[in-house]
Order: sequence, then structure tokens, then C-alpha cells
Amino acid sequence: MAKSTDPVTIKKYANRRLYNTGTSTYVTLEDLALMVKNGEDFVVYDAKTSDDITHSVLTQIIFEQEGKGQNLLPINFLRQIIRFYGDSMQMLVPRYLDMSIENFSKEQGNMREQLTKTFGAGGFGGFGVMEEQVRRNMEIFDRTFKMFLPNGRGEETSTETPAKTDDFDELKRQVAEMQKRLDKLGDSSKKD
Repeated sequence: MAKSTDPVTIKKYANRRLYNTGTSTYVTLEDLALMVKNGEDFVVYDAKTSDDITHSVLTQIIFEQEGKGQNLLPINFLRQIIRFYGDSMQMLVPRYLDMSIENFSKEQGNMREQLTKTFGAGGFGGFGVMEEQVRRNMEIFDRTFKMFLPNGRGEETSTETPAKTDDFDELKRQVAEMQKRLDKLGDSSKKD
């Protein structure tokens, strides 16, 4: 059965209830999280103003998941993200993170396959293989991110401080850690 290419429309009412116009039923944030996991695309509109509030609803889903003890986002990563608000690099962060998670998602199948080939069905001993893949991904992301620097140069500019370089290195480390946790989460969900 082919899925529709149009996203499902969800309306959020003043009473905070969410209504799936595709199924004509009320849904919860957990239902929306399941839709995301199943690859179903949706948009959420405020029923009164018709504003697109998809971003805030997805953020709320993440908040709820984190609140349940499923800590996918490390504290240092969250702090670094907060630091980017209002920073001159703020415009680059969403695209960088989007590219990072997109590339990780594409490579996730390859990494699982390599781990299975190398270490059997469990694959947990294969962190060396995964670390190598993460290292290669980070090199790609680093080169891509440097394209956005002034004059497209990868080297430090006279206005860049070593602290900013350290912050970038820390962000790369945190993204790599997030990728490891995503892989672990994916492995555990396959076992269920």
C-alpha cells in the first residue's frame, strides 16, 4: 500500500487536544511520536490562528521523551545548543545538525550491517567500526561546516578565538556521542 506524499494535517485546539484530520480522531503526543517513528509525515496547525506549530509540537515530543528518562541528548550538548541562540553562528546550526542527523540516518544501516558481519548478531563489540564511521562522518561535516566560514576558509580568522575552536570541537564530540546513542537506541528497538 503506497503512502500519500502529502503530510497528514493535525489541528491543535485551545484545549490542547490534537485532532488528526486524516483519521478524524483525536491523538496524543505519543501517537505523533509513533507516526514519526513509522515515517509518517505530518504538520500541526493551531486550529484558531492556522499558524504552523509543527516545530513546537515536535520539540514538545522530545521534551516528553527526555522527561521519561530516555535521555538521548547529553547535558553538554543541550547547553551548547542554548549557547548558540543569539550567537552569530545561530543560522548555521540548524542546517549543520540537519545534515549530521540525515547523514547518520543514511549510514545507520551500513553501520549495523558492518557490526553484524564483524561481530555477529549482537554487534556491541564493534564500537571500533562505529567510531571509525563516526570519525569519517565528522570529517565530512567539518569540511561542510567550514564552507560557511568567512571566505570559505577552514583556517581560523583573526577574529576567531581558541575558545570558539574549542566550542566547535566540543560540539563535534557531542554530535558524535549523540550518534552513538541513536545507534544504541536503534539497536534496542530492533530487538523488541
